[in-house]
Amino acid sequence: MAIEIERKFLLASETWRSAVTTSTRIAQGYLCTDPERTVRVRLKGEAGFLTIKGKNEGIARAEFEYPVPAGDAAAMLVLCPNVVDKTRHLVPIGTQLWEIDEFHGDNAGLIVAEIELPSVDAAFEHPDWLGAEVSADPRYFNSALSEQPYRRW
Repeated sequence: MAIEIERKFLLASETWRSAVTTSTRIAQGYLCTDPERTVRVRLKGEAGFLTIKGKNEGIARAEFEYPVPAGDAAAMLVLCPNVVDKTRHLVPIGTQLWEIDEFHGDNAGLIVAEIELPSVDAAFEHPDWLGAEVSADPRYFNSALSEQPYRRW
């Protein structure tokens, strides 16, 4: 079983933009947003994925991700009541990789930085553009943003 260990932060400045190595548009929707499990379909550039995530246990949870044909992912997105639209920017800092999600549409104005870690207590560099941690705030879960977009807060 795969375990995702992720910390999520708001941003204190825009200086991260000069370190972006790759940017990819992502459309993702949720077939299930039950707190015990989420089922997500994602179209990331030209690639499709189906992801099942278990209940959050702090910053860790079970995660299973499988590639699916892009056409199937696009067809599954139509089944989702709300689709989250964002651009994912990759920013390497030392040996770690930050994923910075810049949201569009109903979530425009929200930018969140995420880092996946090998363990719950793993140390990581805190770049100067990093703001407040929101890992434990469920409003910032992408599944929650699909139901309660940022512009409605």
